[in-house]
Amino acid sequence: MAESLMDIKRKIASTKKTGQITQAMQMVSGAKLSQIEKRAKKYQIYSDKVRQIVTHLAAGQLLELANAAESDTDSGDKSQVISVASLLQKRPVKKTGYLVITSDRGLVGSYNSTVLKAMMQMIKDDHESPDDYVMMAIGGVGAYEYRGVSDIPTFNEVREIVKTAVTMFDNGVFDELYVCYNHHVNTLTSAFRAEKMLPISDLDVSEVADTNVEYLIEPDLDSVLESVLPQYAESLIFGAIMDAKTAEHAASTTAMRSATDNANDLISHLSTQYNRARQAAITTEITEIVGGAAALE
Repeated sequence: MAESLMDIKRKIASTKKTGQITQAMQMVSGAKLSQIEKRAKKYQIYSDKVRQIVTHLAAGQLLELANAAESDTDSGDKSQVISVASLLQKRPVKKTGYLVITSDRGLVGSYNSTVLKAMMQMIKDDHESPDDYVMMAIGGVGAYEYRGVSDIPTFNEVREIVKTAVTMFDNGVFDELYVCYNHHVNTLTSAFRAEKMLPISDLDVSEVADTNVEYLIEPDLDSVLESVLPQYAESLIFGAIMDAKTAEHAASTTAMRSATDNANDLISHLSTQYNRARQAAITTEITEIVGGAAALE
């Protein structure tokens, strides 16, 4: 019985240490979540403004770009058509690109498994052959193509893979690009999202139809679009990375809170078990003493 009591005490001490660790990790994840939520809100303001400007600039140019694509292709000058028209115009889809965002670490609950299961099901439903799609991954759990994104990412950090994705689309490696990740809903909830980023199709001309904003453009509209549209496409992908990181920290906070609660529940259960075992040992000792005293009489 004494050995059993020691085992229970050892389990209680071990569980308390584990609970302290998970509680500390919960606090760290909560702090990171608070930071990235603030940054994401600020980035959203920037993203909305850029989208408004791009929509305004491109509003009257879609038809012209389509006509320019034909005339420039005939003349052999394809540089501008590739960088501008290809980002806006749909083309026959021979191959689809997927940029999958996972985490570099575990201890984030079902965050990674949700993304990977949804991705595998999507590929199974939409493609018959591996030749129909191209996979790129951010995060060590998804693959080792690109990892090491910080907890509060900056654009300079992910510039390489973002530019690579846009350039691959530009060069015809794939004909459409989906960014697949967990979208942050709130601290307790996230939802898998496969968002089509390329070609750019979310520009709604009606949003700027009633505005009287005018821009001074130098040197010309086509040159500005040639520079701004790739940046806008890159900002969309970076926004998805920010959203995914926010969901990751939220999932980590929730997972560590659950682990801490489970540790506390286990400690409570072990404490009750310890008290019962100790009481049983005391009762046994009293019985033996009484029995021994009775035998002496």
